[in-house]
Amino acid sequence: KLNLNGPKLSRNFNDSDDDTPNSILDVVAMDCEMVGVGQGNKSALARVTLVNKWGNVIYDEFVRPMERVVDFRTKISGIRPRDLRKAKDFSTAQKKVAELIHGRILVGHALSNDLKALLLSHPKKDIRDTSEYPPFLRSSGRVALRHLASEHLGAKIQTGEHCPIDDARAAMMLYQKNRKEWEKSIKGNFRSKQKQKKRKKIKDAE
Repeated sequence: KLNLNGPKLSRNFNDSDDDTPNSILDVVAMDCEMVGVGQGNKSALARVTLVNKWGNVIYDEFVRPMERVVDFRTKISGIRPRDLRKAKDFSTAQKKVAELIHGRILVGHALSNDLKALLLSHPKKDIRDTSEYPPFLRSSGRVALRHLASEHLGAKIQTGEHCPIDDARAAMMLYQKNRKEWEKSIKGNFRSKQKQKKRKKIKDAE
């Protein structure tokens, strides 16, 4: 079972034994909280959380931004000045996160923002972004994580200050609940691209 127990999120469901990775770290979910630096509209990493496929926290640290914080965005981020007094320096957190996500499937919501804040990249084939998964999209575009959690999990998150643990767990639960179809669609897309490349090589060789 995948246990997601947070102050606002408590859900269980049976995880199929089929196609289950050998290690609980083969799939990790990440969520970051940002603060404002510069003129206040520039985002900088202030907290990063990773959970394993069971929803257990494997890394959760406040991070000291490299620039002076001008807006803690507490109403959304939940970050307060005291949280950053003994926070990890950016390079330490960045290095640890890079180690934890390396070679693993990375789950999250709008991961491009989190990776940008961490100054990291991750292979596209190993990213499972709940903001981009076609069955989760609407005609108007992407859907907020709190709406996906409510609609697909019956869970309430982000009702006030965001908790990155809850958010990472919600993203992981959304992935695990839809994993078989999600992975099948990725394999199908990969095969299709491989066929296209093969056709192009043959055409170029003619």
